[in-house]
Amino acid sequence: MSYVDANGLHIYYGEAGSGDPLLLLHGGLVDGDSFAQQTPAFAERFRVIVPDRRGHGRTADVEGPISYAVMADDTIAFMDAIGTGPAHLVGWSDGGNVGLLVAIKRPDLVRRLVTIGSNFSADGLLPAAADTFRPDTPTSAVPMMREMWRVNAVDPDRFETVLEKMQHCWFDYAIPTADLARIAAPTLVMVGDDDIARFDHTIALYDTIPDAQLAVIPGASHVVPLEKPDLLNQLVLEFLAAEGPTLTMAPLRRG
Repeated sequence: MSYVDANGLHIYYGEAGSGDPLLLLHGGLVDGDSFAQQTPAFAERFRVIVPDRRGHGRTADVEGPISYAVMADDTIAFMDAIGTGPAHLVGWSDGGNVGLLVAIKRPDLVRRLVTIGSNFSADGLLPAAADTFRPDTPTSAVPMMREMWRVNAVDPDRFETVLEKMQHCWFDYAIPTADLARIAAPTLVMVGDDDIARFDHTIALYDTIPDAQLAVIPGASHVVPLEKPDLLNQLVLEFLAAEGPTLTMAPLRRG
């Protein structure tokens, strides 16, 4: 458990294992502890680094907006500050969105990328999913988010401020497909079969990134790392262990 100063933040991060660096990028309104079922498994093969992003967990909120672009810059500054060099990035939900931008902005820092339940624009969210992120809907998950966010928060009373910032982040967001098409890192697009993004949106993400693979986890929602940790861990580890281009016996998309 350590801190490093980067991009105007005092960033908390956990670390476990040894080997090639692997960053775990958590979802919105949770923190690095949400990877409790991934960190030990990945640490058997990698140096696993788990930072808390601005306004989340043990990294304090600061003045100014929270956006995916800002959090990508934070992540780049964090990686430079601790000297990871090229690393694998595994991002869940918001963390995957951040990972996409890091791979676009600093391709030299990303060896392989895994996105879990991520979306490249606000339009990709199912309407029912978008409703869960608002506090005034019957299906709102905000009360649950509030309790989860406060567990490790530097300032537990700052939730409403961070939530307002995150709502701007969630609903005013899009990565141009031309930028996604520039991602050079092999990428695994992973999603639960009952996840928050439309399937056509997830397929578009898979289709647009040049060297991408797709994994749909059956019987899983947006919290697939908690629901199907063993399957998710197996697929991620197999993907990260691969070398060279993706080869299949009967290629069509990769022909």
